[in-house]
Amino acid sequence: MSGAIAITGLGAVSAVGQDVPALAAAVREGRCGIAPLTLFRYHGRSSLAAEVRGALAAPVALPAASARRLSRPDRFAVAAASEACRDAGLDPALRRAAALTLGATTGGMFESEEEYRRRHAGEAQRFRLSRLLGTSLTTAASVVAQTLGIHGPQATVSTACSSSALAIALAADAIRRGRARVALAVGTDGLCRLTYAGFDALQALDPEPCRPFDVARRGLSLGEGAGALVLEDAAHARARGAKPRALLVGHASGTDAHHVTAPHPEGAGARAAFRGALAAASLPAEAIDYVNAHGSGTRQNDAVEVAVLRAVLGSRLARVPISSTKSQIGHTLGAAGALEAVATVLALEGSILPPTLGLREPDPGFGELDLVPTAGRRLPIAVAASSSYGFGGHNVTLILARGDGR
Repeated sequence: MSGAIAITGLGAVSAVGQDVPALAAAVREGRCGIAPLTLFRYHGRSSLAAEVRGALAAPVALPAASARRLSRPDRFAVAAASEACRDAGLDPALRRAAALTLGATTGGMFESEEEYRRRHAGEAQRFRLSRLLGTSLTTAASVVAQTLGIHGPQATVSTACSSSALAIALAADAIRRGRARVALAVGTDGLCRLTYAGFDALQALDPEPCRPFDVARRGLSLGEGAGALVLEDAAHARARGAKPRALLVGHASGTDAHHVTAPHPEGAGARAAFRGALAAASLPAEAIDYVNAHGSGTRQNDAVEVAVLRAVLGSRLARVPISSTKSQIGHTLGAAGALEAVATVLALEGSILPPTLGLREPDPGFGELDLVPTAGRRLPIAVAASSSYGFGGHNVTLILARGDGR
């Protein structure tokens, strides 16, 4: 673990609350944020989503006119990033030199849709072009940088549902390569009609709250929100007196090169990512105490993921707890990797494993698995894996360890 990167700050906005304590409480209580969709009208296979409820305050560092134009994902990103920086105790000088990486998929698509809807419905006589500025995926990173005064290297990545897991990996690489001593990794996404209708067309939405790994699972539940993590060179963190909440000890990515939406039948890319992350961490598979699974709830994805875990963990599979945070906060797409990494850090730090909600009868085809049903489980763990798999076969696995290195 000599190459470990310290995680010194966390931020979260999700359907179960607008900060990290709210997410931690939901994990402990086994609370679900999936409920009837209210953001827009939709008639189809499902009418549920893990929607962020309540207004988010506009960033005070931005001019009022700019703040009014922010999309929901922009606001989510700023809120989570600000919380993470406060948690890490980053002063203006540290923020100024920090690197910033951000993962997203649809940007401010909802706001663009709303402008077209209002114009078509006769509610507006002209397009407000300023409301379309947030459509670009790069806008969220720009807003975070402007709000927090970040002037270091910046990158926005979009690899579908693994976007922010890759953003975390890139942030760690920036530190290891000496491009920055501190980096902020963010994932953000918002619900929109395009995404909702697209997954519905694929018959991938469950009419009920999703139930990953259940024999009767029928698909995923879409969600929205943002996750943020402050990463630092471990020596830098020690020198400034920052206490690591966890360590990022390894990461890797792997590509299926198989299909635009379907995973490789044997999970080739996902298997390579998991094994590569273990190799980067110089750890054997036996070191993994818990897996925060991609766990989307679709029949095909869950089956492939279990096959991947069986290939990597072997005979230990039945003894390693596995759970899906998506059963609580939905599939947040570009934000999923970051939010699930935050949940995994909380599990390492507080010894509470996130549950797989809605699980009534595990798929018998998976064999004996410990899927942490019903509520969060108290169990001390030292090393955990968090995997994110995206359309197009973009797969990323992060290996995280306790902040005290034990």
